[in-house]
Amino acid sequence: MSGRSDRQRVTSADVAREAKVSRATVSYVLNDSPRQKIPEDTRRRVREAAARLGYAPSAAARSLRRGRSDIVLGLLPDWPIEHVLGRLVQQLTDALAQHELTFLVHSAAHPARPLREVWKALTPAAVLALDAFPEAEAEAGLMRAAGIEVVMAVHGPVRSGHRSPLVSEEPIGTAQARYLVQAHRRLGYAYPDVAGLGALAGPRLDGVREVCAGLGLPDPDVRTVPVDPDGAVEAVKAWRAADPPVSGICAYNDAVALAVLAAVRSLGLRAPQDLAVIGVDDIPGAALAQPPLTTIVRDTDTIARGLVCRIVDALDGVQVSADPIQEPLWVHVRVSA
Repeated sequence: MSGRSDRQRVTSADVAREAKVSRATVSYVLNDSPRQKIPEDTRRRVREAAARLGYAPSAAARSLRRGRSDIVLGLLPDWPIEHVLGRLVQQLTDALAQHELTFLVHSAAHPARPLREVWKALTPAAVLALDAFPEAEAEAGLMRAAGIEVVMAVHGPVRSGHRSPLVSEEPIGTAQARYLVQAHRRLGYAYPDVAGLGALAGPRLDGVREVCAGLGLPDPDVRTVPVDPDGAVEAVKAWRAADPPVSGICAYNDAVALAVLAAVRSLGLRAPQDLAVIGVDDIPGAALAQPPLTTIVRDTDTIARGLVCRIVDALDGVQVSADPIQEPLWVHVRVSA
């Protein structure tokens, strides 16, 4: 093997010299060209040479060969990056990689680089927006004009011809309420104190309201609950003082539910005897709560694979379903409800 500076990028010409073949042969082997009959010994020699030299095919070359970039740009709104969102990003990364697509995430949290600069620099094949936040809305037409055919909103309102949200949050609130109304006739809803989470919390609350209305029960008593015990105490006091008293709480997520449980303990009350609480997400801390938290479990792998299927279909020119992804939900019953 000839000596080379580690600072120089290894090229297909280097691999060709190392394997003693033509650059065309290197391209055929590393791209698995189906129409070329190349002896297996030659293929092995090329792959071994590429591995020794640390050769990585140029992303630009791959884009030219395919006629598009291999990048899917994920747009995150200004939301907390918590356990479930982090898991979904990883599962999207893995599922897209199976289709030789690379998932890159851009957050809208201030002071992020302007979205227009990001997509123009990357020229992604597709854009997946978790929420239809204003900057993405304004850019959608420009992206499509630039050849970026897929601009999907996972959550958020439908505006200016955007597809319907691909993941429905209402069934989560429905599942929470259906579980609690087996033993509780007055429900409360613990709403998050992060304004940007309304795209998730609003539909979940709608699901709780629908169950209550369908059973002729009072509308849920909605209180904004910060993720700290002192702030949650006031909400618990208000629920207990209501007429009739609230006895079951559907929390926006497990973090909010844990704050409610902490407030219950600090007031000398018990869960579920005095106030039952059910969360969402089954985060690792849910099983460690006092008492252990009953929660709704989401199948984020199904969500990730459903989103990737739609992206790949759209890139291949296949008709894409506008129906929400059917995500299985189940209740992990512990002690709190």
